[in-house]
Amino acid sequence: ETSARVAHCVPRTSTMAKNLVSKFMPLFNRVLIQRVAVETKTASGILLPESAQKALNEGTVVAVGPGGRAPDGSKIPMELKVGDNVLLPEYGGQKVKLGDDDFVLYQDNDILGVMSK
Repeated sequence: ETSARVAHCVPRTSTMAKNLVSKFMPLFNRVLIQRVAVETKTASGILLPESAQKALNEGTVVAVGPGGRAPDGSKIPMELKVGDNVLLPEYGGQKVKLGDDDFVLYQDNDILGVMSK
């Protein structure tokens, strides 16, 4: 089932938001994530009311900062790259609106893991 859900981790961004995202670069060790859209239908085609829909804790990396700094001043490289499908914490992150689309900004150490494709 996980591999089927990973296939749905394609960001659904408008053209305006794509232009804004391409101009936006997070600072330090921050990562801009677009959450996976919540399924509104079951596999059998039944429409789910909003109260029954669960927010998925998966997303796609759309922008990555240059990396953080260690106490000695050396650069800490980022582990994530644009296009990675990631597992997110249930709470946290800073909500960001670019164009008509919503994104979430996390620090790289808040991301729980990368999901294989």
